[in-house]
Amino acid sequence: MQTSRRYSRDMQFHEPLTPATLVRRYKRFLADMQFDDGRIETVHCPNPGVMLGLTEPGRRAWLKRGKGKLNWGWVIAEAENGSLVGVDTGLANRLAAEALAQGVMPELSGYSLHRPEVKYGTSSRVDFLLTAEGKAPCYLEIKNVHLSRQPPLAEFPDCVTERGAKHLRELSAMVAAGHRAAMLYVVQRADCSHFSIAADCDPGYAAGFIEARNVGVEALCYACSVTEAGIAIARRLPIDP
Repeated sequence: MQTSRRYSRDMQFHEPLTPATLVRRYKRFLADMQFDDGRIETVHCPNPGVMLGLTEPGRRAWLKRGKGKLNWGWVIAEAENGSLVGVDTGLANRLAAEALAQGVMPELSGYSLHRPEVKYGTSSRVDFLLTAEGKAPCYLEIKNVHLSRQPPLAEFPDCVTERGAKHLRELSAMVAAGHRAAMLYVVQRADCSHFSIAADCDPGYAAGFIEARNVGVEALCYACSVTEAGIAIARRLPIDP
């Protein structure tokens, strides 16, 4: 199993995060936060999932300065057990890119090029296409994981994801064409020791996951170190059958 390691300068937040308290989350991408000085502002919630266990009013949160219409973006949530959880799904690809560049994940090492957003399949773009001379290309999809209903178990998904099921089918097609294909689950929390598919949240995705693995799609899961200073992929988690 990959051991934990310190995260690099690139994996740290460029500016300190600002603490706040969650008032409510609504319309998927919006949340009202109360800052420690008492003011309440609407912030961007960069997570389309249900965020089970992370949206109860009164939970602590950590925010970064926004770049769009809203002044702030939600980055870290406090779980019921006090653990810090990264909720920005966009960070998963950045974390994977850093880990690939640094060779943190040995199962995906040995590739000289890590090309993001390459067209493949049916109107899709793979998160990363890994290539190297003399090696079969590897089509790599990334999924962010924040759900843990019964720690230390991490789970995905937390709601129905037709897009996720499509990615499993696209990866299966790449294996059928003679390529390597892998699904990487990035758990943005440090309180989990193993991973499983949440079949009760999306039976269709669970069935697709089994089918994809049966035809040769690889499944990998890595947990992160999460602090107010930064988030980084740290160690591999076993995947429950």
